[in-house]
Amino acid sequence: MWKSARRGAALLCAPLLGAALLASACGGGEQAGSGAQSQEKVTLSYAVWDATQQSAMQELAAEFTRTHPNIAIDVQLTPWADYWTKLKAASSGGAAPDVFWMNGPNFQLYASNGVIKPIEEQVDTSVYPKALVDLYTYDGKLYGLPKDMDTVGVWYNKTLFDAAKVKYPSDDWTWADFKKAAAELTDPDKGVYAIGAELTSFQEYQYNTIYQAGGYVISPDGRKSGYDDPKTIEGLKFWTDLLAAKQSPDLKTMTDTAPLQLFEAGKLAMYWGGSWDVAEFTKNDYTKDKVDVAPLPKGEKQATIIHGVANVMSAKTEHPAEAWEFVKFLGSKPAADILGRKGPIPAYTGTQSAWVSAHPELKLQVFLDAVAYAVPYPVSKNTAAWQEAELTNLTKAWTGEVPIEKAAANLAAGMNDLLAKE
Repeated sequence: MWKSARRGAALLCAPLLGAALLASACGGGEQAGSGAQSQEKVTLSYAVWDATQQSAMQELAAEFTRTHPNIAIDVQLTPWADYWTKLKAASSGGAAPDVFWMNGPNFQLYASNGVIKPIEEQVDTSVYPKALVDLYTYDGKLYGLPKDMDTVGVWYNKTLFDAAKVKYPSDDWTWADFKKAAAELTDPDKGVYAIGAELTSFQEYQYNTIYQAGGYVISPDGRKSGYDDPKTIEGLKFWTDLLAAKQSPDLKTMTDTAPLQLFEAGKLAMYWGGSWDVAEFTKNDYTKDKVDVAPLPKGEKQATIIHGVANVMSAKTEHPAEAWEFVKFLGSKPAADILGRKGPIPAYTGTQSAWVSAHPELKLQVFLDAVAYAVPYPVSKNTAAWQEAELTNLTKAWTGEVPIEKAAANLAAGMNDLLAKE
C-alpha cells in the first residue's frame, strides 16, 4: 500500500537540509522555463518511490520521448524507506535527480533551501485542485506541478454492518450518526471493534476531525500551533472518546497489529483510509467482496485532508529546459489520462473518470466529490519536527496517561517553540 504523505517522510528529513546542502543548491543554474532547449540528445533522471507505479512512470517516459526524441528519461525507483535519505545525500552533493517526486511534508524544506527550482513559465493552474497548487507554492512561487491527488473516506465492512443490522453510511451522515453506528457495531464477545483510533496516520484520522470540528493544526502564516484551540481539542476527543468507550482497540493492540490488518481480518467494521486503499482492498482476499466506501462524517464542518505528489526539478539540473519540458508533460492532460488508467487519481481536472470506472462495484466518486470541501495537508518549513512532537505528546493521551486537554496544551507549547525556530 502506498500513501502520498506518509508520516515517515518528514521524520526521516527533520535535520536533513542545512548549510552544506544550501551551498550546494545555490551554485547557479537557470530558472525553470528559461534557456533554449538543446537539440543534442540528453538523458534526464526521474526519481520515484512507488514500485506499484513504476510501469506507469515508464509508460509516461516512453510517451514523452516519442514526442521529444532527443530526450531520454531514466526512471529511477528508490523504495520509500530509502528515498529521502538518498535524495538528501544526492542534493548535498549537487547531484540530485533532474526531476523527482516531492510530497507536502517535505516541500517547504526543499524549496526554502534552494534545492528545487521554481517554475517561471506561466502555467494554467486552474486545471489542478487549488489546495494542491497552494501546497506546492512557497514565497509566492510555484515549484511543482501536481501529479496525483488523494482524499480520505470511510471504508466499511458490509458483512459486519449487516450482521449488526446497522444501515450503511449515507452521503450526508454526521458525527452523531458515526458514533451511534460505532456503538452498535462493537461486539466484545466476537472481538469486533467499530474502528481503530490510529495514531500514526494523522492524514487519515486526527487532521480530518480537527478541521471537521472547526479547529486547525497550524495557522495560515505557519507561525502558530492550533493544538490549544478548543475546537482542535474537540477534534482530538473524537478519537479518545472511542478509545474510552472501548469501541476501538487500545494503542498497544494497534501497535502490535496495525488497524489495516485488523480491518482485513474482519475485526474492525470501519477503516478511515485514502483513495490509495482501493488497490489494497480490491486485491485482498477477505475485503475484495465485502467493502465499500462512504464520505467522512460531517462535524461542525465537512472536511477531508487532500494531498498529492508533485513533480519538481532540481535547481542544479544541467538540462533545465529539457527538465521543464518533461515536468510540463507530466502535468498535462495526456499524461493524466495514462496515469488514470494505471495509477492513483490524476490531479488534472476532468481526467479521473477512468480511475472511478475501473471499480464500478465501489463508490469511488466519494473521493472526487470530497475535493470540493478538502483542506490542504498542514505543513511548514520543518514539518518533521512538530510531527514528532505530535506523536510524543498525543501518545500519552491515547494511552490514558494524561487527559487530552493537557496533552494538546503541551503539544501546542512545544510546537510553537519549534515554529519560532524556523
